[in-house]
Amino acid sequence: MIYDSPPQRVVSLVPSVTESLFDLGFGAALVGVTDFCVHPEEKTAALPKVGGTKNARVDDIRALNPDLVIANQEENTREVVEALDKAGIPVWLTFPKTVDDAVELLYELAGLFRGQNAMLAVRGLAGSVEYARAAVREPERTFCPIWFDRTAAGEPWWMTFNDDTYPHDLLAVLGKTNVFADRTRRYPLAADLGQEEPKQFPARDDRYPRVTAAEIVEAAPQLVLLPSEPYAFKEGDETLLRELLGDSARYLFCDGSLLTWHGTRLAKALQLNWKN
Repeated sequence: MIYDSPPQRVVSLVPSVTESLFDLGFGAALVGVTDFCVHPEEKTAALPKVGGTKNARVDDIRALNPDLVIANQEENTREVVEALDKAGIPVWLTFPKTVDDAVELLYELAGLFRGQNAMLAVRGLAGSVEYARAAVREPERTFCPIWFDRTAAGEPWWMTFNDDTYPHDLLAVLGKTNVFADRTRRYPLAADLGQEEPKQFPARDDRYPRVTAAEIVEAAPQLVLLPSEPYAFKEGDETLLRELLGDSARYLFCDGSLLTWHGTRLAKALQLNWKN
């Protein structure tokens, strides 16, 4: 984004970007956020809300008279982005899919708002990423589901992510090998679970496959991560996976936002304790 001066009225439709703007010292420019922009709580609570990430209200955004809306290709809908563009509102459409992409976005935010201290902070974060990469010795085979459900017949399935996603790359930086890195999503669900031939939907996102119990057993993970979001995994979920894998794997509950929120939350992700 090229501006003669830093934008003064910003609406963020991306929770991780909202948090990053505050962390980098640019939160005063925010005039509106989504219902899911909850960090930092004491600052986001006072800001006008424009709906969810998937159903942002265009009229509410327009009423805030922003000179910039920050959106995300994965989190926000094309309809909202196109409606804002049609209304003449500048939209910055972000889509970081790697840790380096996330760091670059922070550099761009620091540059957009002319923040020298922020630029130094991002440089320090980039250094921490490189240190984490260099510290990896023996990558641990890892399964990280992000959703759980059952078929109509009661068969369990888990959604996870492949190597074209931010959480995959973050796990790699942290010394974890995603056991479903090469698995692409097939449509419909029955095809994804190997019960029928897949249908071709070229425009559909294939980065989040639904996997079966048999696939998880075959993948033989050494570590199973059970995040708190977007699906809140509980003890019963661990029990089910233990029935499949036994004690051949370690099971850890973790804050899901540390795995999926790109931005300044990356600094906290780099401090994850994998030993408990």
